[in-house]
Amino acid sequence: MTINFKHALSRKSIYITALSACLIAVAALAILSFLITRDSQKNTEDFAKKTFFRKYESIEKEFKNIEDYQYLLRALIRKDGLQNYKDYSSVLNDLNKKRNLLTDSWYYYENKAAGKSESDGFLSDIFRNKKDIEKTITLENDGAGDFRDILVTHKDSLFWVSYDSLILPDKNVLYYGSTVSLDDLHQYFINVDKNSNTYAYVFTKEGICITHPEKKYLGKNIFEFTDINPKDTVCSTSRTGYTQGTATSEYLGVEVTRFIKPLKTDNFEGYTVVNHVNFIIDENVYKIKTYTTYIFLAALFLIVTVFILFQRAANIAYQEKEKIQSEKNLLLIENEKMHKAEIINQLQQLKNNINPHFLFNSLNSLYMLIGINKENAQKFTMNLSKIYRYLIVPPKENIVLVSKEINFIRKYMELLKSRFDEELRFEVIINDSKSLEKRIPYLSLQIVTENAIKHNVATIDQPLEIIISVEENGIVVKNTWQPKTEPVQGEKFGINYLTQIYEYFRINSLNISVDGEYFICFLPLMK
Repeated sequence: MTINFKHALSRKSIYITALSACLIAVAALAILSFLITRDSQKNTEDFAKKTFFRKYESIEKEFKNIEDYQYLLRALIRKDGLQNYKDYSSVLNDLNKKRNLLTDSWYYYENKAAGKSESDGFLSDIFRNKKDIEKTITLENDGAGDFRDILVTHKDSLFWVSYDSLILPDKNVLYYGSTVSLDDLHQYFINVDKNSNTYAYVFTKEGICITHPEKKYLGKNIFEFTDINPKDTVCSTSRTGYTQGTATSEYLGVEVTRFIKPLKTDNFEGYTVVNHVNFIIDENVYKIKTYTTYIFLAALFLIVTVFILFQRAANIAYQEKEKIQSEKNLLLIENEKMHKAEIINQLQQLKNNINPHFLFNSLNSLYMLIGINKENAQKFTMNLSKIYRYLIVPPKENIVLVSKEINFIRKYMELLKSRFDEELRFEVIINDSKSLEKRIPYLSLQIVTENAIKHNVATIDQPLEIIISVEENGIVVKNTWQPKTEPVQGEKFGINYLTQIYEYFRINSLNISVDGEYFICFLPLMK
């Protein structure tokens, strides 16, 4: 049966096939974009929750440290009364400085019989004048700690004063306690977790702000300068023990994901708020979708190019066939021409198959890497775009300079390192620099390298080692021989491509062998 290629490969059929491929690619892009957006949002939401718990735990720990310090101070004062309270205050403050603690102990002793008083600490004098105490902000507390807490303003800074008193004989009174600078407290929380995407603050059950990155909000009512409602603090009905929602940051003026969770100790009852900035989430998702779009556009371009080249190759074959039939007197010459044209077409088709094959493998790697490490996925995408500058315009004769292939394989291995990391080791050795000016088949190093990764085990405990050495007469590519136990499926068009192109140039010294622990492939050079 005779097949008429002229009608089978008409321009109309080519256009229909190309259009179908474009529609399929657009649909795949839409689905992939949806999956990327959904997975990115879920991963970012999980990251925001982890950050929230980490912030909350650091805040709760420091509040308990402050409370434990109060208990220690009370135990020491009540044990000895007036005997050593000065020494206790001095020693504890020295220890706090060495341990970088936030609290600062103080005392105020009022000797009513003698009409004298003595104190230690710049805030203890507020007990000298009762009116000064009335000017402070009182923090209500019904906890088991039974300490009294007030907020005191001193030199444009706000301090949290927690104190107790001891009634002595002759109605003398000893006030003692600790002081925490709210500026230092907030700075401590920043240093614990320097995540630029979040910030946290604490307020009491009455709404008084204890910590905040904006100093002017300290001591203010949280319900007056934020959009937090009292119902947002009702966490008892939540299964998770906290509330979560979207709000506008009063500090940054952008959309944030807000977490609110009760903070309760023996001496404090309030809430912790952690805000996670949302525009960074959207920006990361947009970048991934943009890079994915670029990859699909490149894939569409390559698919259309393959169809055009295939149509042209078919037209050339048809014209050569007509020419042979019409010129029977030159049968031997025309047969030789037809044989060469057929080999060129086969090489061209193999070469055209390499680029889509490499692209789809790369897309599969990118898809798996996105779910594991978004930062590496972005680096992977940028390296892939650089590599395709080399792939988009293949050489006409299917051979290139060794130096170009070496540069390409280095970029390609950087791409693979984003996926395999410690599971893959790669090294290029130039033993003969003059060989860099010679030529080898196009993408030959990539084909051999990909074959090594495809057929061998690569793990952290058993990494795959690939060594490329440039010698005088050829390039030796060897890898550790650790074949996979299960069979590997896939076409062998890469090795077929190398075999046929060497046969086309009448070079038969392509050699593949196993020597001990290494699988070795020798690629002869062309002048």
